Amino acid sequence: MNTERPEPFPLMGFARLFRMAMAGQDLVALRTELIQRAAEHPDDANTLLDVSYLLQLTWQREVALDVQAQALKMQQLYHLPAPSGHTGLRLLALMGPGDLMANTPIECLLEDSDVALDLLYLAPGTAGPAAIPDHDILLVAIGENDQNRGLLAHVDQQLRNWPRPVLNRADRIQWLSREGVCDRLHDAPGIAMPITARVSRSTLEDIGAGAAPLTDALADGVFPIIARPAGSHAGQGLEKLVEPAAIRAYLDGHPDEAFCLTRFVDYRGPDGLFRKYRIAMIDGRPFVCHVGIAAHWMIHYLNAGMAESAEKRAEEARIMETFDQDFARRHAAAFHAIQQRLGMDYLGVDCGETPDGRLLVFEADNCMIVHAMDPVDLYPYKQPQMRKVFDAFTAMLTDACARGRHRIEPIARRA
Repeated sequence: MNTERPEPFPLMGFARLFRMAMAGQDLVALRTELIQRAAEHPDDANTLLDVSYLLQLTWQREVALDVQAQALKMQQLYHLPAPSGHTGLRLLALMGPGDLMANTPIECLLEDSDVALDLLYLAPGTAGPAAIPDHDILLVAIGENDQNRGLLAHVDQQLRNWPRPVLNRADRIQWLSREGVCDRLHDAPGIAMPITARVSRSTLEDIGAGAAPLTDALADGVFPIIARPAGSHAGQGLEKLVEPAAIRAYLDGHPDEAFCLTRFVDYRGPDGLFRKYRIAMIDGRPFVCHVGIAAHWMIHYLNAGMAESAEKRAEEARIMETFDQDFARRHAAAFHAIQQRLGMDYLGVDCGETPDGRLLVFEADNCMIVHAMDPVDLYPYKQPQMRKVFDAFTAMLTDACARGRHRIEPIARRA
């Protein structure tokens, strides 16, 4: 009788599944197939992790996180071979549990590369595996949030004197809360970033009832303000409140206990449109990844109508073509300040421009999705631009490895 454990199915991974979603493929049928496979092979953590990705891509976040937790109980380490079929570098990424915005979406940056990727999931309060896979370079991919603060502190301690080059130090990631980024950037040259304050529900209730002035919570606070639940992303719960009376209705729709407040800045251009730029900072250099153009101040690329407007796409193409000579040069002081004050090797920045020409920073973190998966027929100009981004990322890995080779020694410790 054969009692050997069968080989696990190869991990499909987030990037492959996300590309399928962007191409409009039937993820529901694939999800059903993988769920059936998981039932037949209950010890296959790779399949469970892929199921969790698919559940998130089909808007079933809570179930997805339950499935992810099952996978991580079985297995903390997951491997993806180099997409090119030839391994040039071995990258170990430290991950934390959570949804698609909880970690650097590193797979999307490595499409078509020669980088083999190991994803090591660490959970708060739990030890890492006894054996660490050998690697050329390590990236801390864990994002900043309330749940990860203890984990990031633990990782920071463990990675001191690590025998391989380490990118995106955990202590720097701890700075990337909305209020933390604001503390470091709001007075930087060339940057406009209104104060961001984290407030309790009761404080916001008092402001809404007229029992406390807005300035008690927000030093530069005047209405309208922007409110969002603390720790939220992708516009979840984000609203502009034009007067104190609007706070009551906002709280009625959001049961959260903590919120982030900031003063609203009107950043529309002379034509009345708002423009939000997603910038990847790689080894200190800015690269534009997309530009959302819309009549509404709250811009997400997928709701900006870019696919429906040839004029908007033509403008985005011009911005990408001239970025180094125009936008990056105009905001060189601001980008330099971001690098100097946040000190990240890889960072995403969402920003706009104020009427007086400053860089308006909305947020900066290491978990923004950067990809080259938009339809080529609609966005042909994106492929060469994103190739620059991906080449710069792999070049950063290569250069860091070259600088750190003198430290190479055997890996035999816990993460």
